[in-house]
Amino acid sequence: MTSATGPSAGWRPGMPGGDLLPSGPAGRPTTPGDGQGPQTGPPTVTIGSYPDYPSAQRVIDYLADNRFPVEHTAIVGTNLTLVETVLGRMTTARAALIGAGTGAWFGLFIGLLFGIFTVGNWLAVIIVGLVVGAIWGAVFGAVAHAMTGGQRDFTSASSLRAGQYAVIVDANLADQARQLLGRLNLSTTAPDVR
Repeated sequence: MTSATGPSAGWRPGMPGGDLLPSGPAGRPTTPGDGQGPQTGPPTVTIGSYPDYPSAQRVIDYLADNRFPVEHTAIVGTNLTLVETVLGRMTTARAALIGAGTGAWFGLFIGLLFGIFTVGNWLAVIIVGLVVGAIWGAVFGAVAHAMTGGQRDFTSASSLRAGQYAVIVDANLADQARQLLGRLNLSTTAPDVR
């Protein structure tokens, strides 16, 4: 006679309980919409889609000005794109300069903390903290850049951009919002149910 071993030894498809997964350490798995998961809120309807954020913001402002309950609206960016803008070349000297600036701020903070409790020349304590922080920041910045081995010799800033901005409203308020927006005359695309 052989015995089942392994992680699923106590459960097999076809056993009582149907083909449901066995309960695990976190309890019995649930499916979405069974009333046991987090609340997703009331159904929403898209009342307009706009090419830029200011247009969508203008719609919400207009609804608010006309006493619409704007707490039941949202602006949803769709067709998201990650854009990384290259700001410049990173050299060891530039890394040291950036590190010196960061270290100077930290040194100034520490100098101010020690300066508060100094009986003598508190200004000298602040200046020493600033200088020591700048020196150590420059050293750490240069070493950190040198250790990358030239893998990322540029600085950049990342941002998310949306292709369109949809204004959504709770379904029970959609007709009221559409009536108000009929007077605004913004160009929109066809609304859809979300």
